[in-house]
Amino acid sequence: MTIAFVLFLVVVGTLIFHIWSPWWLTPLASNWSGMDETLLLTFWVTGGVFMAVGLFMVYCVWRYRYQKDRKSEYKPEDKKLEFHLTWITAVGVVALLAPGLIVWNKFVTVPENAVKVEVMAYQWGWNYRLAGEDEILGKTSIHNISDDNPYGLDLDDPNGKDDLLVEDADLHLQIDKPVKVLLRSIDVLHNFYVPEFRAKMDMVPGMITFYWFTPTKTGEYEILCAELCGTGHYAMLGTVVVEEESDYSNWLAQQTSFEQILAQNKTIQLTEKQ
Repeated sequence: MTIAFVLFLVVVGTLIFHIWSPWWLTPLASNWSGMDETLLLTFWVTGGVFMAVGLFMVYCVWRYRYQKDRKSEYKPEDKKLEFHLTWITAVGVVALLAPGLIVWNKFVTVPENAVKVEVMAYQWGWNYRLAGEDEILGKTSIHNISDDNPYGLDLDDPNGKDDLLVEDADLHLQIDKPVKVLLRSIDVLHNFYVPEFRAKMDMVPGMITFYWFTPTKTGEYEILCAELCGTGHYAMLGTVVVEEESDYSNWLAQQTSFEQILAQNKTIQLTEKQ
């Protein structure tokens, strides 16, 4: 009876802790309300299963407690019970997976009017690349990466000359404008995560991953690396600044293009030689 009572307290205590827990989701600042809905559904399904299993354990401990005049029954198989457990489990799995797959499909189906922003991760910071006036990002290759060309841009690609290189941890975005983030890493695994956007994705060296979102609230939102990437992982922070079109345009005008950076580096090299 004592064990049954303790198990009952665990089940009830867990439910109370969930209801009164001080931890909640950060305020939503993007179009991904579907993420919240899927997460809440997961809580309901897994929470319901936990409650059912917990209370069933309480019942079994109490119902089949030790009694001197009771004999145990050897029953290695119960096809009826196994059948019911199988279809109940299948329903639960479908309830968890189906909504998630629907949201995931939307997560990687990028609208045609989305602005492309490249996010480049390194130990331990963030840099960004945006398209210039031609609205086309230039080609890149890991073989082109150097001190003068940290993004690995193709020098023979004219579309890359006007690309804007943001060597800063802060990324500015225009409100209500869909954004496709192209995720790159030049060293180890990283993960570009903005909690308020409900969006994250691993950044794998040697390949480009992506997702999209639409920022819906102006403000500053912290960028986190959600993949353990070394001793400086804890300090790999940045900020997404969501602002109105006029403020965003002003910020964009202050950024330096790849062509300008090449000219500056060439001037510096000539000066050093003299």
